Amino acid sequence: MSAAESATAVQRSQVDLLDFIDWSGVECLNQSSSHSLSNALKQGYREDEGLNLESDADEQLLIYIPFTQVIKLHSVVVMGSEEEGPKTVKLFANREHMGFSNVSDFPPSDTAVLSSDNLKGKPVVLKYVKFQNVRSLTIFIEDNQSGSEITKIQKIALYGSTVETTDMKGLKKIEDH
Repeated sequence: MSAAESATAVQRSQVDLLDFIDWSGVECLNQSSSHSLSNALKQGYREDEGLNLESDADEQLLIYIPFTQVIKLHSVVVMGSEEEGPKTVKLFANREHMGFSNVSDFPPSDTAVLSSDNLKGKPVVLKYVKFQNVRSLTIFIEDNQSGSEITKIQKIALYGSTVETTDMKGLKKIEDH
């Protein structure tokens, strides 16, 4: 799958939400100190195939991403290897302070089981209605493709729009003139 093809899989109105991440609040539980979340999430790092986010004590990762403004989340890209790439990914909208002890107490807003195409960069389109007014996103990586101890994620990208850009009142005013 070429870069052009994966780009067209994300709708034109959807943007990379990287610029709307509140970096001061980003957290990742069970990350390796030498292979941290920045490797997969930050611009420049996530494009480098040699850099990965790796889990530490076991295969699970719990990632918390707050946003600087309210967003609508359309799709996610989670890239990794065929063996150690993530498999079951649970996404939670607006759930603060989750830990491994309570993550299974809450129903996820959506769950994705990543295919080899997803691991190569094909976006996972989410249940859009569940991600309309998102202030924060928690991503729970439950397991990986081979059941190994370490999960490696090469890239995480979030696509959607800011709620401000889809102001219906604003659209109506323009049509009235």
